[in-house]
Amino acid sequence: QVQLVESGGGSVQTGGSLRLSCVASGYSFMANCMAWFRQAPGKEREGVAAISGNGIRTYYTDSVRGRFTISRDNDKNTVNLLMKSLKPDDTATYYCARIAGTCFSVPKEASIATWGQGAQVNVSS
Repeated sequence: QVQLVESGGGSVQTGGSLRLSCVASGYSFMANCMAWFRQAPGKEREGVAAISGNGIRTYYTDSVRGRFTISRDNDKNTVNLLMKSLKPDDTATYYCARIAGTCFSVPKEASIATWGQGAQVNVSS
C-alpha cells in the first residue's frame, strides 16, 4: 500500500537548522507532486512547500520562503525539507504529503492523497 515514512525533526534554538526526510513506497514516486505541511497547536494545518514530480519546480508559502528548501531524490523515493533560520513560530508537527498528480503552487489539504505520520519540530527562543 502507499506509505510515507518521515524522519528527522527535533528541538533547536532560534536561528538553528533541522532537516526532515520522507521515504515513499507503494506507488510511482516520480508521478506525483510532493509537499510538506505543518500544524501548530491550536492552528489549522497549512501547506509549507511543494515540489513537482521531476523536481524542477518548487513552491513555498511566504513565511518560509528563503529559509526552507524542499528537494527530492527520485532514485531513492525521498523528499526532504531543509529548514534554516528557524523561529519559534515554526514550532509544529510537520507532515509529508503526496498530491494525486501535479501541482503548480503549495497545495490545499483537499489535494492530498496520502499523509505521513508527522514529525515534531520545536524551536525555542
